[in-house]
Amino acid sequence: MSSSFALRRSLDHLAEVFVDADDASAAPAASGPGEVGPQAAAAGGAVSFRKVSKFYPSSGGAVHALADISLEVPAGSIFGIIGRSGAGKSSLLRTINRLEKPSSGQVIVDGVDIGTLGEAELVALRRRIGMIFQHFNLLSAKTVYENVALPLQVAGVPRAEVTRRVNELLALVGLQDKHHVRPARLSGGQKQRVGIARALATGPEILLCDEATSALDPETTQSILQLLRDINRRLGITVILITHEMSVIREIADQVLVLEQGRIAELGAVWKVFGAPQHEATRALLAPLQHGLPDDLQTRLVKEAPQAGRYEQILQLSYSGEGGLEPDLVRIGQALPGVRLLHGGVDRIQGHAHGRLLLAVDGAAVLPDLHALTQGAGAIAHHIEVLGYVPESVHSH
Repeated sequence: MSSSFALRRSLDHLAEVFVDADDASAAPAASGPGEVGPQAAAAGGAVSFRKVSKFYPSSGGAVHALADISLEVPAGSIFGIIGRSGAGKSSLLRTINRLEKPSSGQVIVDGVDIGTLGEAELVALRRRIGMIFQHFNLLSAKTVYENVALPLQVAGVPRAEVTRRVNELLALVGLQDKHHVRPARLSGGQKQRVGIARALATGPEILLCDEATSALDPETTQSILQLLRDINRRLGITVILITHEMSVIREIADQVLVLEQGRIAELGAVWKVFGAPQHEATRALLAPLQHGLPDDLQTRLVKEAPQAGRYEQILQLSYSGEGGLEPDLVRIGQALPGVRLLHGGVDRIQGHAHGRLLLAVDGAAVLPDLHALTQGAGAIAHHIEVLGYVPESVHSH
């Protein structure tokens, strides 16, 4: 049996457990500790921040980590929070399970202001919110099975139910053959899978991911993101993740919040933020993903057209994802006769095309109205810019 098929089957089974538990929740239930586990169906998971601020006292005065944060995280969504170091990402994430207490404002989980909860209610809330960490936070003296079982045992879940639940979860994350292995013998990706299984043990409605892939190599990062995406889609769990990598946001998130010095710099659907970033911080974070001018072309590019000799005009066509407009090489060739594709790339984010194409047009050619080629039915790109000119052919060296 392939690992992907096993994963789908485990997710399908777990989803059925969640649905059954959700149906059962309509009837009165006991409030004893044994009620933790699959019974906590992922029916909720909405989070609201209302004018949330956080400051830390210091000898030099108050340090403001968050300032007037107001936003909504829909239940069942994947919500990304990104920012540079010190932007306030971790502080904001940790207010959701009250590991950080806001200095002012409200954090609302499924309609309840968690700042009003007593100690027992706060414990119950945290059982509905799983959390995974950058450095895994596994107990080195315990086996994989014991690490995943721990939150259930602390909650007083009966031993037979613990065994069943842990077996399900380890199958879900592809570690069904690692029950008795200790963390020191696991790879980074396997450790994070244990962390995910442990976070899901109490059947949470919300999963918080604190730089969950930052310590992993690119291939392992992709597998963890795929696992999180499958968990979200099959179980309906709200996933809220923080990262400093826009590639992670592009890969998995529905919406993104860009934080800068504790304030909201940008907020919206991922494809919109990627396609038309408004804030300098967003543009800086996106820069590593942009298809810039190749070095060999950059060294030969001049701003003014040469007065003698042959040269080419270098155009950049940009796509923001708006209106369903995508690169169409046939229409581009019709609008710009003799054009050649030099460099570029286009990604699809949430069904929208984003990217840039660098084109070369003979210097003797008279360019059409480039603005007109970005408007209406005749548009070939959202924005067209003449970057400069290259003497002779770009292939002459």
